[in-house]
Amino acid sequence: MKKISYIMAFAIAMVFCCTPVFAEPTLADIEVGLNTLWVLLAAFLVFFMQAGFGMVEAGFIRSKNTCNILTKNFLDFCMASLGFFVFGYAIMFGSGNGFMGHTGWFLKGAESGADVPLYAFWLFQAAFCGAAATIVAGGMAERMKFTAYLVYSFIISAFIYPIVGHWVWGGGWLSSLNFADFAGSTVVHAVGGFAALVGTIILKPRIGKLSPDGSAKAIPGHSIPLASLGVFILWFGWFGFNPGSTLAVGDGQLIARVAINTNLAAATGGIAAMFMVWKKFGKPDLSMAMNGALAGLVAITAPCAFVDPWAAIVIGAIGGVLVVLGVIMLDTLKIDDPVGAFPVHGINGVWGTLAIGLFGKESLGLASNGLFYGGGIKQLLIQFLGISSVVAFIVISMGLVFIVIDRTIGLRVHSDEEYKGLDISEHGMESYAGFQIFTNE
Repeated sequence: MKKISYIMAFAIAMVFCCTPVFAEPTLADIEVGLNTLWVLLAAFLVFFMQAGFGMVEAGFIRSKNTCNILTKNFLDFCMASLGFFVFGYAIMFGSGNGFMGHTGWFLKGAESGADVPLYAFWLFQAAFCGAAATIVAGGMAERMKFTAYLVYSFIISAFIYPIVGHWVWGGGWLSSLNFADFAGSTVVHAVGGFAALVGTIILKPRIGKLSPDGSAKAIPGHSIPLASLGVFILWFGWFGFNPGSTLAVGDGQLIARVAINTNLAAATGGIAAMFMVWKKFGKPDLSMAMNGALAGLVAITAPCAFVDPWAAIVIGAIGGVLVVLGVIMLDTLKIDDPVGAFPVHGINGVWGTLAIGLFGKESLGLASNGLFYGGGIKQLLIQFLGISSVVAFIVISMGLVFIVIDRTIGLRVHSDEEYKGLDISEHGMESYAGFQIFTNE
């Protein structure tokens, strides 16, 4: 027994002697850990927005194309993740010139753009990339080939979106001019919205969208409840999208301001759109009210950190009015955007970007005061230059991408496939199986 006791005592001593002693975490370590937790939580919320986009787009289109649009949303994030890992992050945040970065391919040798580990920052930015790509699915819904969509999705995620991101957030030429876009009205939403516009113009309207006299008519979606769920998910996810763009917890003041501005803009956007469509068409249309809330969210995304809550209310309300006018404008021009991707994301991406030059405050972190705070038109002109440049780049680059795809593998499905529905023709399955009536004939 005595011998065994000696052996045990020796073993215990060895364990304590050989166990590494970890240093107590410093305040700096705790701060980085807290910031990392916040950024990852925000990234998870932004990722969940993919479900929101999927539900909105599925609800606003016909049931025969539901599986197709959800597959596109699902594969969007898959393609965005790979494209942004291989090429996108290096182009957006790598060292380079004012146009693009060119270091950090496959994240090799890449550096984080915030006071958090590289992988956390990458995941947050990859979620943004996926959001920009998936906006286009709704605008080109119900008639675009699935293979063509996969090609488009990879190209915009790996190359087009990162170039714009480098201009604004990666140290590119627009950031050097003090162009401001806190969370992506330009970088994410204008990019996706104008890409959708170009794509749907090239794709042309769905069969049955235009009446014999040439006027546009409504093609109702199959599930308003599904679309409503999507809007609530998106609204919820936006609390990761905008407040998460602080990339740090700090004392909480900035996060709180961004969060309240985000919520107020969404609320007034929904109310303004509802009253606008109610006055114009006689009924408080729910689908327009929901798009109004999304329009308010898009519009406040750029200025959310730089404006007071009262300004967020105004910005959101104007966004709600603009989305209704935008839908009417597209119908007048015979442009078929099934879910209102361009009015929500394109038009309000522009409006939100310009709003900084009107309502922005230097005391809240902007380079100079906006017009309504005595700063003159300097910041407004910078914002106009930035959004104009991005729109021009997207229209030209995505126009070329869609034209090349159209001339090679084809952009649009055959009319027979469109009549049958893309669920069956493209995927060989139904979204709602078991509803077909079988007979003995």
